[in-house]
Amino acid sequence: MTLLIRFLTPVFLILALALPAQAFDTRAKAAFVFDMKTGTVLLSKNADQPLPPASMSKLMTLYVTFEAIRDGRLSLDERLPVSEHAMSYGGSTMFLDTTDRVRVEDLLRGIIVLSGNDACAVLAEALSPDGTEAGFARYMTQRAQKMGMTHSTFTNSNGWPAAGHRMSMRDLALLSRRIIEDFPGFYPMFAETEYEFDGRAPQNTRNRNPLLRLNIGADGLKTGHTSEAGFGLAGSAKQGDRRIVFVISGLDTRQARAEEAEAIVNWAFRQFVEKSVVNAGTEVARADVWMGDRPTVGLTPAEDVKTLIPVLAGDTLNAEVVYNGPIRAPISQGEELGELVFAPEGLPETRVPLVAARDVPRGGFVARLRTVSGLLISRLRQESEDAL
Repeated sequence: MTLLIRFLTPVFLILALALPAQAFDTRAKAAFVFDMKTGTVLLSKNADQPLPPASMSKLMTLYVTFEAIRDGRLSLDERLPVSEHAMSYGGSTMFLDTTDRVRVEDLLRGIIVLSGNDACAVLAEALSPDGTEAGFARYMTQRAQKMGMTHSTFTNSNGWPAAGHRMSMRDLALLSRRIIEDFPGFYPMFAETEYEFDGRAPQNTRNRNPLLRLNIGADGLKTGHTSEAGFGLAGSAKQGDRRIVFVISGLDTRQARAEEAEAIVNWAFRQFVEKSVVNAGTEVARADVWMGDRPTVGLTPAEDVKTLIPVLAGDTLNAEVVYNGPIRAPISQGEELGELVFAPEGLPETRVPLVAARDVPRGGFVARLRTVSGLLISRLRQESEDAL
């Protein structure tokens, strides 16, 4: 791939580019789709709008539970009591009651496969700082913020309709990615299509994810539905060495959700090809240096940069290098100094950090004098031109 770079004159600025038209016209009210291998965002629609997530917010309860198991604060074989509060939940449940003591592993499958509202409350009360579901929800909100999920606020553990219980599609996608990457041992549970607990809920044994039986690589994660939220799905699919994560919300029917999810998976895998943009260590531009022992420093990506482009797109990618400059010395090799900004045809922009290619020490007296003299000469020339 040919990379055509437009090097912006270094000034203090914030770059704001209009996003190109979306290539996939989704019926979802909000959606976010990205490729995990390259980090390419394929679709973004109302992605940062906090919306009622319904049962998709159970993913946060699961993430916090996985952390507790990993850290030794909870075990899969541990049996937890069921409170009257947990038993009181309606909707999709495991039909738990206060006489039960349920294994953590059963509760996990009860949430992942059966979408059990009661199972979420049991785990929430066990892990809550104050023993209540509300306390656990506050903890979930704090944990989500630390993970970078800045548009998420929880008031319960299961997505039961409540004022202020909100997540954005981008946050749900980030959470889905973290579950896949951080807990590969637990992730296969999300592909399980059926689970029977104690024979007590024969009408609720099948996973509601409509993609799991279609042989298109789908292996997670969580559906959601309330009258306020509509029908939604936080999903993932893997084909070959590529994996996509997608979140859709606000569909009118269960059938519309199934059709839209399948269409997004097929589009994401069939309509894009992977291309190498620039390799790590390759200098893509030079930035002016202030008071250094040299006048410029090379800018390079710290890692190989790859992207997806539409199969019918050309083999040239326009990009811009953006930084705040001149950059004051001293500068350390690997220090982040700017960004490489590009937007493949029809896709949202991608911003890749650029780092210093080498150290630039602070210059000596002669170098500093040369810098100041150059600045004075430039100002005198500008004043002369303005006077004409």
